[in-house]
Amino acid sequence: MNYHFETLAIRNQSERTQFSEHSSPLYLTSSFVFEDSEEMRASFAEEKERNLYSRFSNPNTTEFVNKIVAMEGAESGYAFATGMSAIFSTFGALLNAGDHIISCRSVFGSTHSLFTKYLPKWNINTNYFNINEIDQIESLIQPNTKILYAESPTNPAIDILDLELLNSIAQKHKLLLIIDNCFATPYLQNPIKFGADIVIHSATKLIDGQGRVLGGVVVGKEELIREIYLFSRNTGPAMSPFNAWVLSKSLETLAVRVEKHCENALKIAEFLENHSKVNYVKYPFLKSHPQYEIAKKQMKLGGNIVAFQINGGIEKGKQFLDNIKLCSLSANLGDTRTIITHPASTTHSKLSNDERLETGISDGLVRISVGLEYVDDIIDDIKQALK
Repeated sequence: MNYHFETLAIRNQSERTQFSEHSSPLYLTSSFVFEDSEEMRASFAEEKERNLYSRFSNPNTTEFVNKIVAMEGAESGYAFATGMSAIFSTFGALLNAGDHIISCRSVFGSTHSLFTKYLPKWNINTNYFNINEIDQIESLIQPNTKILYAESPTNPAIDILDLELLNSIAQKHKLLLIIDNCFATPYLQNPIKFGADIVIHSATKLIDGQGRVLGGVVVGKEELIREIYLFSRNTGPAMSPFNAWVLSKSLETLAVRVEKHCENALKIAEFLENHSKVNYVKYPFLKSHPQYEIAKKQMKLGGNIVAFQINGGIEKGKQFLDNIKLCSLSANLGDTRTIITHPASTTHSKLSNDERLETGISDGLVRISVGLEYVDDIIDDIKQALK
């Protein structure tokens, strides 16, 4: 049967053991045993599908991956220790020395460091296009270009890229389209429906949803995931069974949590849009958002991240954070607790002003990861901090 998202999240479980448990047990084991030498030989030869070693697979990681695969409409997937290990392993597996990447400039800071500091060690280079320069992508394509990469929504400026348009460019030039879908989650957006070959998540964020564990996951076309699996099997960035168990349970409530996150975020964005000390607000489902129509086409709801600019630059941004009383000051996002950051003085402080502006980060930009508290309490805290 073709079950709905919420049912897949709850009922897609590992096979029951002899104890007939209702909830999947935790498999805290590093390895698995074999009945005899022939079963061991056949298993390592991949003639028989079974668990060998938890760096390769484990019932808990398999359950978690199978849920994401079903939710994203993918063919296969693999789980990682962190979101960044998922990103690095994807590029490490699919690229060779001398290959070339085209990426949107608005990417997570660690992804930017990977592109500019580490991949060039293997003669893998990246050219960037800005969010409002998608028409220039084709001019950046080289004979050795292999991957077109983007986040949507972007971090932290909450811009939206037209996934259908990116796919048309990737198809035309035979490029792999890889989309970081972390901010949207599989509940709000499915990039594979718009042509993406690979979808990446930092499961640390909304997929966990309670700030407990780290994790990453990559899903997509089976032949590509096979390469990523083989690379990861040998390099070892595997997700732990415990984290996989936690994350799989978290997926059971993803839909109801994200619905409430989005409801709260929209109310906060509307409040901020009418505040005298706020220059502008970026939220995908506000009509004032530059890519509002694209967001409505691609996303079910607007997500839980709101970005806004305080008049007064870096000092006013820091002062705003110092005045916050209820909300948390943290670098994480997607938690039940509302989290506020000021990128120019914290996560992106090492970039020059011009580099920050290229990624949509003004001096007064504030990013709110809207939580599940009663929304009026969040608004009252923001209101008193702005005052």
